[in-house]
Amino acid sequence: MSVTDLVRAERLALANLLADLTPEQWSHPTLCSQWRVRDLAAHVISYDDLSFAQIAKRRVVDARGSMDRFNAIAIDDYASFTTAELVDIIRERAQPRGYMAAFGGTIGLLDAMIHQQDIRRPLGIARVIPPERLRVALQRSLYVPILCSAWRGRGLRLIATDVDWTHGSGLEVQAPGEALLMSLAGRDAAFGELSGPGTSTLVSRLRVGKSERAISHRCRK
Repeated sequence: MSVTDLVRAERLALANLLADLTPEQWSHPTLCSQWRVRDLAAHVISYDDLSFAQIAKRRVVDARGSMDRFNAIAIDDYASFTTAELVDIIRERAQPRGYMAAFGGTIGLLDAMIHQQDIRRPLGIARVIPPERLRVALQRSLYVPILCSAWRGRGLRLIATDVDWTHGSGLEVQAPGEALLMSLAGRDAAFGELSGPGTSTLVSRLRVGKSERAISHRCRK
């Protein structure tokens, strides 16, 4: 299965989740500070119709270099859409394109998977991510610029306890694969699921990285 196929499957899974939510759940906060579920749903599709030139123009000119303003403008583009329409758009755009297809589809895969968990965790809706999809996401997170997990995990051995995935050598950090991915994405809510002698080192690096490079209303991808 190609990474592009995995992105498609992940986006369709996100659409299925959203389709079953109540109006109250659509207004519930996510792990992304200041964003409700409907804001995050709009964010997931907000890059799809933009060329790289349009993204650069919006960020530099319209948002005056601020990623917070950039993302707020992009979300506002979908303010008039109903929740059902947002679900339909995610399904229609399941195939990654543009920025979401960058790095062989890695951006789209990490974006859809991490943001789905940003929604699920606060709502208490558990999920078992298909192991193949999760392993690919963990591996791809190591070197993609938005996460750079290999740099943050340097000198450590990262171990997923529920899927066949490890990386590095040194003091061990163990966690279920989803919690490990969410931690590497800077989600404090997952830090408590990490264990092992290297945990404090990894968490301190993640906290520093989060303060240095906050994205999407202090919600790093």
